[in-house]
Amino acid sequence: MDLRQMKIRAAEKALSYVENGMRLGIGTGSTAEEFVRLLADRVSAGLTVRGVPTSERTARLCSELGVPLATLDELPELDLTIDGADELDGALSLIKGGGGALLREKIVAAASSRMIVIADETKVVETLGAYPLPIEVNPFGSVATRIAIEKAASRLGLTGSMAFRQKEGALFITDGGHYILDASFGRIPDAEALSDALFAIPGVVEHGLFLGLAKLAIVAGPVEARVIEPK
Repeated sequence: MDLRQMKIRAAEKALSYVENGMRLGIGTGSTAEEFVRLLADRVSAGLTVRGVPTSERTARLCSELGVPLATLDELPELDLTIDGADELDGALSLIKGGGGALLREKIVAAASSRMIVIADETKVVETLGAYPLPIEVNPFGSVATRIAIEKAASRLGLTGSMAFRQKEGALFITDGGHYILDASFGRIPDAEALSDALFAIPGVVEHGLFLGLAKLAIVAGPVEARVIEPK
């Protein structure tokens, strides 16, 4: 079974948690897009939901496939968000933001009564940090912000390369008009401490550590999709 089939399997199981009439946060990324395709099939068969997309990319796919959408201002309280992750550990702490939508993803997840993560088994780690941590920063003073992040990380014993994300030879710009620094810290033994340190830096808009937000994870392997709850 290839990775895409595993992502589809996780998305299929997540769909069983979606109920008629739900206000649904819809994530961003390759696994979330498999969920959108399956959700669209259910909608065409009569399921009634209203979705709040976490990115312009997801909004376009939902519109193309006929999934009804609303803004978070129109639906400020959501029943459920289903989204992918770049890494997750046994406590369901996550690294997200590989698709560049971490700010909207976190806002939508926080507005939801429940967040379910869908992933293939390659995303499960013992300790977060193998995947570079995306840090969304304001363009104004972005170099000074990067230096401040490096100093804060060093105080926590974290080192490694840090680079502004590029796309097609230019700086990547998020839907919110910000830059993303991808920080290759390696193993992050204290994600809470790093989160606090990053939020203390004025130029940091958001970061990809999602702590205490996911209530359930559906992780698909070659044989089955298993459910993980926080330890």
